[in-house]
Amino acid sequence: MTVTNSGSAETRSRTIQKSVKKSCKNVCSVKSVKSLVPITTWLPKYNITLLIQDIIAGITVGLTAIPQGIAYAIVAGLPPEYGLYSGLMGGFVYLFFGSCKDITIGPTAILAAMTAKYVSGYSYDYAVFVAFLSGWVVLAMGVMNLGFLVEFISIPVISGFTTAAALQIASAQLISLFGMKGASGNYFSESMINFFKSITTFNIRDSILGVVTILILMALKRIGEGCSRTDGVVKQLRWLLSLARNAVVVIIGIIIAYILKVTTGEEPLRIIGEIGSGLPTIQPPPFSTVVGNETQNFTDMLQTIGAGSIILPLVSILELIAIAKAFAGGVEVNATQEMIALGLCNIIGSFALSMPVTGSFTRTALNNASGVQTPAGGIFTGILILLALSLLTSTFYYIPRASLAGLIITAMFYMIDYKIFARLWRTSKKELIYLIATICVCLLLGLEYGIIAGVVLDALVLLFTSARPSLDVNTISSAKGNVIVIRLPECLPYCAADHLRRKILKVSFKAKSDTLIVMDGVILRKMDTTVASNLMSVIKDVEKTNIKILFLNFHVSIKEMCNVINPKYRNKFVTSGSSIEDIVEVTVKVTV
Repeated sequence: MTVTNSGSAETRSRTIQKSVKKSCKNVCSVKSVKSLVPITTWLPKYNITLLIQDIIAGITVGLTAIPQGIAYAIVAGLPPEYGLYSGLMGGFVYLFFGSCKDITIGPTAILAAMTAKYVSGYSYDYAVFVAFLSGWVVLAMGVMNLGFLVEFISIPVISGFTTAAALQIASAQLISLFGMKGASGNYFSESMINFFKSITTFNIRDSILGVVTILILMALKRIGEGCSRTDGVVKQLRWLLSLARNAVVVIIGIIIAYILKVTTGEEPLRIIGEIGSGLPTIQPPPFSTVVGNETQNFTDMLQTIGAGSIILPLVSILELIAIAKAFAGGVEVNATQEMIALGLCNIIGSFALSMPVTGSFTRTALNNASGVQTPAGGIFTGILILLALSLLTSTFYYIPRASLAGLIITAMFYMIDYKIFARLWRTSKKELIYLIATICVCLLLGLEYGIIAGVVLDALVLLFTSARPSLDVNTISSAKGNVIVIRLPECLPYCAADHLRRKILKVSFKAKSDTLIVMDGVILRKMDTTVASNLMSVIKDVEKTNIKILFLNFHVSIKEMCNVINPKYRNKFVTSGSSIEDIVEVTVKVTV
């Protein structure tokens, strides 16, 4: 007996060793390494032609990344240099771990708006801490293959969230656009109230510059339509000017502000002011901070962030995966790898004072249009940001706040999907309710609560629909009597068991004597044992009223499940074709 146990233990030990060895071999295989570090796939094929195209695309994106980074730092309530720090590390990290050539990682309007509440209410440290925390959450979700969670957020909820975010971000910029004094607010309602309270501090110079900035941006976008970098010289210039429109309006604003300063000796426009120069200090992210002369430790900071520690990473994943799919060109997106790359971008970026980052739709579209060939384009965007931090911070001093506000508001115009409202009104008013509910909660309570409300509403309706599946009931009259056919759906989960039972009993109560009820399972493929138990128990209740019941065209596995529960009803299952005539013919023969 002892020898047997020893032999059994040795066998199990060898099995475990083989399993571990096989797993290690798979993890360390060339295929796994190439999947985890995609640079190993494309770098050996890299050449000078690809390099030139990546340089052009990287610099073009950089011209947009610099003004947008500064603008989104202001949206988050941070000093302008934080926006540049946030756009710095993403390109270098994504170079090694990113699998989509077009993706550009950096600050976005939505993440900036979600970060703002922690910054304005507490301290700058929270922005870096949230980036670090989000990075680990995203990385963990990627390692555990939890990317499927974003599939539970429907298009109406996503559209509602995006629309509300655009309105919230735009409303927060109204005070800067019109040169007013006062705080902008963290929520749409708060921003609008503050705007009307501060309307008496309206500044005509800032207002004109802000409105003109919006008009120029819209005009420059328009002139680039229908042009590409492969067209003639004139169209190429139009295309380039359109792509660089964010940088153009910021440069125009800087020139105007500088001229006014030199000619009047004053600063009649509200400007950005001093920007920290030089590279960010490489240091661990803050695990404690001081708020109102009180020190908050790691636990306190976690409690302050609360639901945001999950919602913000989910939003960043949602943005990244949606953008990756949009520019994948039909190629399957490796969601797990993208999440790992995004998580590392945030973790490593937090050591360089970065706020939360994700894929940017605007800059990714620009990267694609500029002909980027590999993720190496992000290096040259990063180099341009480095040069800006080292050499141009004194120039950034003169950036008017109205110009940045106009830039942000214009970008928000294009974030709103106006057509979805009319489309859902015509096709699905139920989903229109999801959309409107998400927008309202986002605007009144905050973006994170809005997307939670939208997902919960979606889930509740999905559960209700699963618990109340549609059942087709048809009555067929024949010479032999009446046959009521109840066509079952493809799937019957346990939550639909009682609904199905009530439906069958309701039909039987209304039926005439000697009627035959046929449960047609021709398309039924999935059914829980709870439903099977209810089907078997309902037979006795139905046949008490002199009404017979049969089960037609049930799949073998489902039929076996029912027979195991109650073997005496095995003869109740019959097989036939799926046409109505066959159903009547077979069921009448069985019951005669």
